[in-house]
Amino acid sequence: MAGGGNFGAYIDVPSMMITIGGAVGATILSNPSDRLKAIGGGLKSAFVSHEPNLVGMVQMIVSFAEKTRREGLLALESDVAELDNEFLKKSIQLVVDGTDPELVRAILDTEIGVLEDRHSANKSVFDTLAEFAPSYGMIGTLVGLIAMLGNLADVSSLGPNMAVALITTMYGSMMANMFGIPIGKKLAARSAQEVVAMELMVEGILAIQAGENPRIVEEKLKVYLPPRLRSSFDKKEGE
Repeated sequence: MAGGGNFGAYIDVPSMMITIGGAVGATILSNPSDRLKAIGGGLKSAFVSHEPNLVGMVQMIVSFAEKTRREGLLALESDVAELDNEFLKKSIQLVVDGTDPELVRAILDTEIGVLEDRHSANKSVFDTLAEFAPSYGMIGTLVGLIAMLGNLADVSSLGPNMAVALITTMYGSMMANMFGIPIGKKLAARSAQEVVAMELMVEGILAIQAGENPRIVEEKLKVYLPPRLRSSFDKKEGE
């Protein structure tokens, strides 16, 4: 194409069927149905979900620490119903209910671990697709080469037949490197962001339960912010 070739030369339906159909079929066979049903949610997480607002979370938890210092832990109960984040809501409710701090951490850490496992399972579907795509591309190439070698008498067809045979390798490589691998990496990045946000909430709520000074709570939580957000947070404080 870059050299002015015909785009149609890169389109071969049987090659697509072998590569795409084979890779998708192998991926389906390799994963349980519940994991396959979660593909839609995985794609939504990769391309639609927004990054967690870490600065907003720090500010909210610090405000809860200030309120607790003035009015006590039970004062947070009125804020629980207004929260959109279910994990933060659960964290505060556990603390307000007087749950032992070690048990609070154990419950919340377990929830984070389960979320990581779920995200890892979603990612593994795309990792599997990226693993199988080049293999089926090579299978398609072998099929094409066998057909070509079976027709060596027609010298004029060797070039076109070789091109068609190699197209499946290209399809497999493109499928892995333009779809499977990038989406898998995006899901891993999204999962890491969500886990950081949840760990931030756990540390903040436990610090509030321990009765720590709001300023100390703030300094603890700012550690979770990347430098650019940390400086942004400091600027907002100075306004």
